[in-house]
Amino acid sequence: MGSDFLFWIAPFGAVIALSFAYVFYKSTLKLDEGDDLMKEIAQAVRTGAMTYLKQQYKAIGIFFICAFIFIGFLSFVLKVQSLWTPFAFLTGGIFSGLAGFIGMNMATQASSRTTQAAKKSLDGALRVAFRSGAVMGLTVVGLGLLDISIWFLILKQVYHSNFHIITTTMLSFGMGASSQALFARVGGGIFTKAADVGADLVGKVEANIPEDDPRNPAVIADNVGDNVGDVAGMGADLYESYCGAVLSTAALGAAGAASASLSPKATLNMVMLPMILAGVGILASVAGIYAVKTKEGANQKELMGALNKGINLSSILMAIFSLFVIKILLNNSGIGYFGIWGAMVVGLMSGIMIGKITEYYTSFAFKPTKFIAEQSKTGPATVILAGLGESMISTGFIVLTVSVGIVFSFLFASGFDVKNISMGLYGIAVAAVGMLSTLGITLATDAYGPIADNAGGNAQMSGQNEEVRERTDSLDALGNTTAATGKGFAIGSAALTALALLAAFIEEVKIALETMADKAGGILSYGGELLTKARIENMDIVQILSLFDAHLLNFRVLVGIFIGAMMPFLFSGFVIKAVGRAAGKMVEEVRRQFREIKGIMEGTAKPDYAECVNISTKAAQIEMIVPSMIAILTPIFIGLVLGVAGVLGLLAGALGSGFTLAIMMANAGGAWDNAKKYVESGELGGKGSQSHKATVIGDTVGDPLKDTAGPALNILVKLMSMVSIVTAGLIVAYSIF
Repeated sequence: MGSDFLFWIAPFGAVIALSFAYVFYKSTLKLDEGDDLMKEIAQAVRTGAMTYLKQQYKAIGIFFICAFIFIGFLSFVLKVQSLWTPFAFLTGGIFSGLAGFIGMNMATQASSRTTQAAKKSLDGALRVAFRSGAVMGLTVVGLGLLDISIWFLILKQVYHSNFHIITTTMLSFGMGASSQALFARVGGGIFTKAADVGADLVGKVEANIPEDDPRNPAVIADNVGDNVGDVAGMGADLYESYCGAVLSTAALGAAGAASASLSPKATLNMVMLPMILAGVGILASVAGIYAVKTKEGANQKELMGALNKGINLSSILMAIFSLFVIKILLNNSGIGYFGIWGAMVVGLMSGIMIGKITEYYTSFAFKPTKFIAEQSKTGPATVILAGLGESMISTGFIVLTVSVGIVFSFLFASGFDVKNISMGLYGIAVAAVGMLSTLGITLATDAYGPIADNAGGNAQMSGQNEEVRERTDSLDALGNTTAATGKGFAIGSAALTALALLAAFIEEVKIALETMADKAGGILSYGGELLTKARIENMDIVQILSLFDAHLLNFRVLVGIFIGAMMPFLFSGFVIKAVGRAAGKMVEEVRRQFREIKGIMEGTAKPDYAECVNISTKAAQIEMIVPSMIAILTPIFIGLVLGVAGVLGLLAGALGSGFTLAIMMANAGGAWDNAKKYVESGELGGKGSQSHKATVIGDTVGDPLKDTAGPALNILVKLMSMVSIVTAGLIVAYSIF
């Protein structure tokens, strides 16, 4: 079986993913949506979510038009980029937005159907919610891999065996996906957390009414927010992670093959490998999805075990079949295929370990979250302190897991030769692909959470009996853990991908130097040196770094590191303040309605749900602009002022601080949320108690951390890398220093 034939596993896997997503979508729509009130509530949420998404896409569309013109200027006027770059950028954004839209449409269709299924059994409700979440997972990987496959086939026809140009041009498609993801995550996160915090503070704490009580004016906005932030935003986020991992690995494959002087055939195989592995991962994910089921009355550990059964099956199948694929592609090529497979398995295992660690620190089945809940006996301050402490400790284990993964994936791929940097970096990138290879099912476990949460809201608002609410509460609590696990998974993979993108940036710099040498007639005067095009072509990563004096004693690198380390904090500060401002407006509106609309608390008058949705929508549209533009413009500014060395420092600093801060935020928020769920399950006084109110305060502090700022940080780190790659030619040619 030749490698050319194996390539078709990638587009075939993409089509399979989209086909099963369609099957799950249609089968869900055939299910009973419940009684008229359940349908009315679901329709209100669906309408609000779609209205918000249309407004968001209009705003993002303006940015994409401006960015397309700017990148077109780089390509057609300055000629520092491939002519295909602006079009690749555009399709990345469009497909990312489409993935989020499809996933959110499914989620809003599935919530009431999950509630209806919960009337019969816990297993039935789990299957509806999980397979609806699988629509999101399979759509993301299907659209992502299909777009990558199509671009690879087009560019291969244009540039033939010039894999450097092919792979670096494809990386610009990743910038489009990253830009869309950041706007979706930040905007959706501000929307959902403004509504959530407003609903909880006034409803649960002040008015002492249950969560999702129809008397709460913010309840519909809260349910809409679950979909626009945790489904549409998350889908765009992980679409970007998935594509970034595959594309950066392909780029490093071309670089590694060149440094090892491999044949064109071997180079082609190294470039295609991540795409083929992604296709195999899709097939493994579909098998795992069908393995998820549970028994009636299952506790949190058993429910999590049901989801883990599917993830573990997919991982095992991926590990087995990928060995055969890698052997066929790389055997007799001069590369140790077993080492590359080892790097892939390291990534796969690292992802599972991150999930286990996150589950331990965020599920109320384990000691850390129970400890946080116990602190509610002495008030909200101790709840917040306990959550901060536990989340900070949790970062150590996840960072160590990723660090060990980096070491072993580098060593396996390089044949334990620490000087073989190009192949070692390729191994790290392959590990990122391994970690994300089963994204079809791991994203399904993440998207399942908001569906279960909305199902619980539907049950409460439509007055279902206690047994139904208990079942949806069990699924919702599990959803908090799977959401935290999914965020940890995305953050961990982002660290590996961002490291690979650093190396891809250096490769893009090399191409920019080659282009400048071409324009200068084959000899380039740069940095006080005369460089021939032949010499540039033979330079490896270390020599390129040396050319730009990119070492720790260079002030440009040091300044870049400091600014990069500051960026996640600055970005998070803007986002958290935005949530606070929007939540303040929501609190005032809910209080106003309780005061002025007589009969709300008695249930004889209906709140004005639309005004609360409108407040969150306006806040999200306005507040997402500043933090998003800072992320996009900073690498360009630093590059033009401090040059390549400054950009490398910027990206390294942002990766180090952003990775750790994102883990802390995600785990803190997940643990605070589940501490609240633990009390609501009847422990420590149950709903309405002082302990419950203390944990609600903790949850409102954690909400913007875990659902807005935290998950946006992994996009921030990769988007800065993508912007640097796309503008590398501009930076090399026009930097001041």
